Amino acid sequence: MINLLATVSSFNNVDRLKPPNRGFLETIFCCWRNGRTKSNHSGTPIDGSITPPPIQGQPRYLLPQIRPSDMYKKCMVIDLDETLVHSSFKPIPNADFIVPVEIDGTVHQVYVLKRPHVDEFLKKMGELYECVLFTASLAKYADPVADLLDQWNVFRARLFRESCVFHMGNYVKDLNKLGRDLQKIVIVDNSPASYIFHPDNAVPVKSWFDDINDSELLDLIPLFEKLSKVDSVYSVLCNSSSQSQLPTSMSHHNQQELQQSQQQQQQQLQTNSSDANNT
Repeated sequence: MINLLATVSSFNNVDRLKPPNRGFLETIFCCWRNGRTKSNHSGTPIDGSITPPPIQGQPRYLLPQIRPSDMYKKCMVIDLDETLVHSSFKPIPNADFIVPVEIDGTVHQVYVLKRPHVDEFLKKMGELYECVLFTASLAKYADPVADLLDQWNVFRARLFRESCVFHMGNYVKDLNKLGRDLQKIVIVDNSPASYIFHPDNAVPVKSWFDDINDSELLDLIPLFEKLSKVDSVYSVLCNSSSQSQLPTSMSHHNQQELQQSQQQQQQQLQTNSSDANNT
């Protein structure tokens, strides 16, 4: 009887949607994926289910090519659960969203609370950065939450668990796979395991559940304003601006390829701008 109650209780804990240490319900969610592909206005997939074709001679990356409007912005990778929102299967009277999630033919209601100041935070970060939602949760839960949360189309892409690297029991967000210069990437996450490959790119945030007086996101805005203006995030986050001090998981060869790709994109943007002016 005790084991049965423990199993039922695990169904009522939406924390198990997010690794690590997510047991029974997390295992269930691994068995399903949302077959729907979300696209932005230009038709580019934004749910991480399809990786755009690589540039000739370049490795395959998770993110599409940088938009012209984001060409000179750094990339901000933002976590979802306990960073921007907290979710629960238990009814919450003041829930901001209620999201239906199907499990084994049964629809369960997920009650979602928005972290204080999350709207202001997202709008401001969208002005300063190329923002990417990267969560270790599955798309069938996280995607509809993001639909309701991001009313300003801040997220240029959405990446889910299948885009993570499973490493020593944790779902790790490997920033090498994004297709952006590591010196220009910052990851915002409450779980150190998520950025274990690139700790010097991280701005940790404390986990949030229901504290209405929390001001973490608001307090971090000045830091992110500063980071958006520096040449390398390492000069602020770990005081390391030299190539030799970059995270060793990205080879020098890959760095060169990535920089060449970005230079090609920038040259193409300038060419298009020049052609437009001449017409």
